[in-house]
Amino acid sequence: MTIWHHITSYAFAIREFVAPTYRPERYYMRGPGPACARRRGGSFEARASFQ
Repeated sequence: MTIWHHITSYAFAIREFVAPTYRPERYYMRGPGPACARRRGGSFEARASFQ
């Protein structure tokens, strides 16, 4: 590996430590989706209309 790769990886690590990037779409799950409804035998659209 080159010295530049080490420098950029250290710079990225320092930046993440100082100001971490938070992306809620990576961690937030909104609930059961169409795959869950298929496993249970119901339709996703019918369940979504009641909420």
